[in-house]
Amino acid sequence: MMTYSNERKLRFGIIGAGVIMSSHVEGIRNNGDEAEVAAVCDVDIDKARNAAEKYDIPLAAADMDELLKRDDIDVVSICLPSGLHAEAAIAAAQAGKHVLCEKPIDVTLEKIDRMIAASRQYGVKLGAVYQRRMMPAAIAAREAIAAGKLGRMVLGDAYMKYFRSPEYYKSAGWRATWELDGGGALMNQGIHGIDLVQWMMGDIESVFAYAAPLVRDIPVEDTAVVAVKYKSGAFGIIQGATSVNPAQDTRFELHGDLGTIAFGDGGIAAWTYPGSEEDMPQLGAEAKQSPGSDPRSLSADGHTLLVRDLIESIREDREPTVPGEEARKAVALILAIYESARTGKEVRLG
Repeated sequence: MMTYSNERKLRFGIIGAGVIMSSHVEGIRNNGDEAEVAAVCDVDIDKARNAAEKYDIPLAAADMDELLKRDDIDVVSICLPSGLHAEAAIAAAQAGKHVLCEKPIDVTLEKIDRMIAASRQYGVKLGAVYQRRMMPAAIAAREAIAAGKLGRMVLGDAYMKYFRSPEYYKSAGWRATWELDGGGALMNQGIHGIDLVQWMMGDIESVFAYAAPLVRDIPVEDTAVVAVKYKSGAFGIIQGATSVNPAQDTRFELHGDLGTIAFGDGGIAAWTYPGSEEDMPQLGAEAKQSPGSDPRSLSADGHTLLVRDLIESIREDREPTVPGEEARKAVALILAIYESARTGKEVRLG
């Protein structure tokens, strides 16, 4: 395991100069006491050069290998189309670079498992970007459930109703493809909420789903409804869409036999334990972690915290807050949802 002096900054290279790159740049620079952006690469060298000029990044390259062979790169942020994540992460691990990977970590479990194995084999950290886990309301809700404050959990629901225009789907050839996007409204946009609800409520036993392109002319779903059974015995509903116009705030509703918590992009809507004198947490409105209509409107607050966490995990030689194994769960769940929608049957998770 490579060791790092606390006296020098960790240098990040960004692989992929698409829309999400800006959140990584901002997240890294918000940790400027500990990190800096040293390079960016993209197969479209003009995109890489334009990004380097815009964000004042020293190096622009077209070849990922050129970035990975540099001794002055410690960590890579992977901002590629989803189906290319594993290839880049495995190459980075082989080059001895730590990895911060955008969601979904990849689109098949086989590729994800190879990513995890490579990070173990080469002794590097593999962290995933599921920034909703950084939401104060989500952390407080998870702690309340774990402490039994809501009693026996009976319902855990996630509602993620976004809007994406036809122009959005035409903006890049990989969008809304099974191979590179891994699916539609659930795998691309809804995965954050899907990850979060199972993180708060616990693992899921089975799903029954409907998913289809109801509005857009795409091969993947723009609308999905899922009935969920948690391993705890609780039930739930997951709704994910990019077909809702106008987009709605994402929200989560968690109900136990002793209380209810509901929160979303606008903050906490309900935090009630009947008979208890405990006050609602004063957390304020959440930074926007799910762009309802505009993917460029995403707050970088979550990326900032996850970059900081990865830096600390490297310096302290511990697991990141969202390691590969945790990031795998949301993809496994979405793949089970897709199987249920295709077969018309309930699907159990392993």
